[in-house]
Amino acid sequence: MSFGLLSPSHRVLVGALLASFIAATISCDHAQARARNHKKHHASHRVIHGPDYRPPYAAIVVDANSGEVLHEASPDEPRHPASLTKIMTLYMLFEQIDAGKLKLDTPLHVSAEAAMQPPTKLGLKSNQMLTVEDAIKGMVTRSANDAARVVGEAIGGTEQEFATLMTEKAKALGMANTTYVNASGLPADEQITTARDQAILGRSIQGRFPELFRYFSTLNFRYHGVDIHNHNSLLGHVKGVDGIKTGYTDASGYNLVTSVRREGRHIVAVVLGGRSNAARDTRMRELIEEHIGRASTGRTAPATTEVAREEGAPVAIAPVPVPAPRPQATPGEAAENALASAKTELVEDTKPVANSRARSGRSRHAAKQSSDAAQRARAGTTFNGFNFFSVR
Repeated sequence: MSFGLLSPSHRVLVGALLASFIAATISCDHAQARARNHKKHHASHRVIHGPDYRPPYAAIVVDANSGEVLHEASPDEPRHPASLTKIMTLYMLFEQIDAGKLKLDTPLHVSAEAAMQPPTKLGLKSNQMLTVEDAIKGMVTRSANDAARVVGEAIGGTEQEFATLMTEKAKALGMANTTYVNASGLPADEQITTARDQAILGRSIQGRFPELFRYFSTLNFRYHGVDIHNHNSLLGHVKGVDGIKTGYTDASGYNLVTSVRREGRHIVAVVLGGRSNAARDTRMRELIEEHIGRASTGRTAPATTEVAREEGAPVAIAPVPVPAPRPQATPGEAAENALASAKTELVEDTKPVANSRARSGRSRHAAKQSSDAAQRARAGTTFNGFNFFSVR
């Protein structure tokens, strides 16, 4: 039947149906396009590793009440901290707040260099102002590299000078094997720490700044109309977890420092070198459940103190240590290690720790080799040699 033979009322009806069909088709196309773009966006943020990606593992669990070590695996072996670096950046910032030199609403200037930091970031613009409180929340949730740089420049004048102050503070806290070269944790061969040192820092920051430490339990915050969620997926899902920080680069693997309080017990646990977020979190859950029951319910350990450095004395920075080679396993040990690896997706070395002084004299070139294997698994966009989505 020709359209012209239809009655006027039927023409209106057919036209309305055609218009509805066309509108639905366009809407569907737009929805599919948004879905494709959404998938592309998330794919660009996803880090894909091959089956051979095994960053060096280390771990420690410390009873924060007594100071007793409840578990350790390669606790003094050199590792890259990644964004665990921001714990020290925040320690330095909390110190300024505690001394009254900065307030939570103090505006901090954003330099061009800070605005150019690779993700993850808040997306700060050159010459804008960022309040101290937003900088804190940006670092504890999104692990914002631009916010870390802003804080470093505000306190140290330059990021390089701030890194020197960070290293100096680490030595004063007893973190003998930690060296910082930037405020964010972006990849740097010379930026080195250990699981034991991170446990010291994890205990120290909440012992000295208990009120400000509560920012580490921030689940999310809203910045310029955008809801930002914490990268630490244990918050709100594991009983007693009240912080503190995640970290990741290709060289470091997936890192996590966790504070847990249950029924008067308090532990600080560190996992370095997870093969994935899930593997790292699974291992941390295991360590918490295995050891928190052994923690003491009364505080007996003295408060963490800093060792003062004489005015004008140089900061003692040891040469970058070299990870010790693993001993050759017997067939029985190899089978046992394979089962443990399949369970946790982590490589754990429980051999006795070598004397740190012996390690300190080894070459920087050899230390760099410890991160090269992991870096070969890098996937995604790069920025000045860095994985564009490398630090979380």
